[in-house]
Amino acid sequence: MTFQLQHTDPHSAARAGRIETAHGAIETPIFMPVGTAAAVKAVHIHELEREVHAQIILGNTYHLYLRPGMEVLKAAGGLHKFNGWNRPILTDSGGYQVYSLAAQRKIKEEGVTFKSHIDGSNHVFTPERAMDIQREIGADIIMAFDECTPYPCEYKYAKNSMGLTHRWLKRCCDRFDETEGLYGYAQTLFPIVQGSTYPDLRKESAEVIASFEREGNAIGGLSVGEPDEDMYGMTELVCGILPKEKPRYLMGVGTPMNILECIALGIDMFDCVLPTRNARHGHLYTAKGIINIRNEKVEERAQPH
Repeated sequence: MTFQLQHTDPHSAARAGRIETAHGAIETPIFMPVGTAAAVKAVHIHELEREVHAQIILGNTYHLYLRPGMEVLKAAGGLHKFNGWNRPILTDSGGYQVYSLAAQRKIKEEGVTFKSHIDGSNHVFTPERAMDIQREIGADIIMAFDECTPYPCEYKYAKNSMGLTHRWLKRCCDRFDETEGLYGYAQTLFPIVQGSTYPDLRKESAEVIASFEREGNAIGGLSVGEPDEDMYGMTELVCGILPKEKPRYLMGVGTPMNILECIALGIDMFDCVLPTRNARHGHLYTAKGIINIRNEKVEERAQPH
């Protein structure tokens, strides 16, 4: 993967660039539709290509691992061939799903044990296993295995969690560098900055992540319930530390306003389930705010006279 910075805004930290992958180019800043289990819900692949003009979609390692499973994906030749999407794909590592399964998982130095939300079966994700699974999925960009802290989060827990994420990153990089892609093209690993909403932890984490000198970097642990001001503050701090010549990916964001604000702070890549989830519930984003088309008042106005 390569990244070329093409333009910077003189009045903010916003910038435009171009990422080149084995499955095509991505013009940044970019929003990635979320295809949790190999498909973007309620949107056909040809609609993503011809109407949405999506340049890259996101797949979820946890969900793909459970269903359809690695044997099916490997037999198909990877996720691109399984779902018919011939453009770039990014996979998260499963860390966020582990975070969301708080009542069904145990976190240790070795990794995470968790129960499947489908059938209750027991599974283990280690940093090494997360790399192997993402190799088998075949995404162009894969994410390091991390722990996403909740909000609010006590300082001591956030610091310990950040240290664990950094140790796991070393194991991810070692496994990634000693293995190769399975389908004849290169993959790229992004580390993830953590540290909750504590500036000193975010600064330390950003410096550690930058020291690994991977081709791109991500910011995690935000958009988990904290005030927007905290999200913006942590994003601005981290963007000031991560290298300018590499793409920056803010995970799980979000709303149109959040995206625009964070572009101005120097973010290049975003993902979120909000667009498709809200659309399925009849929510429309407009210049005058959010409209629920299932609202009786809106429905009456939409009727032909």
